[in-house]
Amino acid sequence: SSKTFWTTTGMFPQELIIGFPKCVKISKVSIQCYLVRTLRIERSTSEDPVGFEQCIEKDLQHREGQLQMEEFPLPEFQATYLRFIIKSAFDHFVSVHRVMAEG
Repeated sequence: SSKTFWTTTGMFPQELIIGFPKCVKISKVSIQCYLVRTLRIERSTSEDPVGFEQCIEKDLQHREGQLQMEEFPLPEFQATYLRFIIKSAFDHFVSVHRVMAEG
């Protein structure tokens, strides 16, 4: 829902894990967030959320008063879980408003 969001508790790093009902092919991940400085995306193909491997890590641009909208084209790969690690931020609290995985 565009009216809901996930927010951090103030300390970093923070992580958010998204699970799929089965292993899926993904070619692009998009995220809308606020005040995130450094973001890492990892994947797991296990039945449980373990054994993650890094896909990408990026420093995002600060956009005062606006959502950060980032797209990460990735080589097509499979994942059962995606882990988003917010390593640092521009403020004490950040929010994630939307995550989309395409494939």
